[in-house]
Amino acid sequence: MAKTEILVLQNTNTLSLAAAVDPLRAANRHSRRHAFDWRFATPDARDVVLTSGLTVPAAPVHRVTDCDVLIIVAGFDLQSQATPRLMASLRRLNRSGTRILAIDGGPWIAAKSGILNGHRATTHWEDLTAFSETFPEVHVVNARYVVSDRLWTSGGAAPALDMVLHLIATVHGAGLAQAVAASFIHTHHPDASEPQLRHPPAHRHTRITARAHHLMEAHLDQPLPLPDIAGRLGLSARTLQLHFRRTLGTTAKSHYLGLRLAEAQRLLLHTDTPLQDVALATGFPAVASLTRAYTKTYGTPPSSARTASITGSA
Repeated sequence: MAKTEILVLQNTNTLSLAAAVDPLRAANRHSRRHAFDWRFATPDARDVVLTSGLTVPAAPVHRVTDCDVLIIVAGFDLQSQATPRLMASLRRLNRSGTRILAIDGGPWIAAKSGILNGHRATTHWEDLTAFSETFPEVHVVNARYVVSDRLWTSGGAAPALDMVLHLIATVHGAGLAQAVAASFIHTHHPDASEPQLRHPPAHRHTRITARAHHLMEAHLDQPLPLPDIAGRLGLSARTLQLHFRRTLGTTAKSHYLGLRLAEAQRLLLHTDTPLQDVALATGFPAVASLTRAYTKTYGTPPSSARTASITGSA
């Protein structure tokens, strides 16, 4: 039996918490025993309220004397919750040999305590750039989840589910993990090292251009108007353009087009997706418009890229 504490912070996403908890419950059901004896913990003596309004009753983590596994699930407003007492609790449990899993905003809390220094780690893709800049002693990786000795980190709910399934397999065997995955009809298991983003932002991005990049990345098939992107960032379209010119030496429009064309090239070179579907998947209404933009950027039409790819793999 693995004694497990699930530390839930204020403003945590319900789905991220469920990804941590429900696989443990299912593991107990399938094994017909307490494979995991899990309890909730909170940062302090206040009830925790999730973004959905659900409440986790107060159970201060500083009262936890020992556990085999600690799962940290966090979402928003992390800075104000990273109290000295919480940081001390995490360092104490880490020194005792506890396996620590951090989900969504959880890696930020773990890094703030110092326990991730010298380790590989990841966090939610929206925060990767800022995370890397804030914690230079952490080896930040753009991956779904990362296992570094006893310290495991993941992005949002979907990779967290895979990480917890990996925990079940590590502690109680692959058979039980497979049974749990099957109960959720979770049949596709991406590799842990698979990037959260298809085209991660370059390190030279600022926080603003990185956030714009992420929005663009998430809307390749139906490109967002630049004023909408600027509005989501609390900026004017003109200010957003200035950030891109000063930081990357290009316009936001050109950067967005580059992402769409890079995705088109990936689909052409590494999949057999029909050309019409490639165009639609990258925000071009027709093959002709994709062909014009692709040829101008890469010097050859997309059909030639597909032909070259097939010839090279023969």
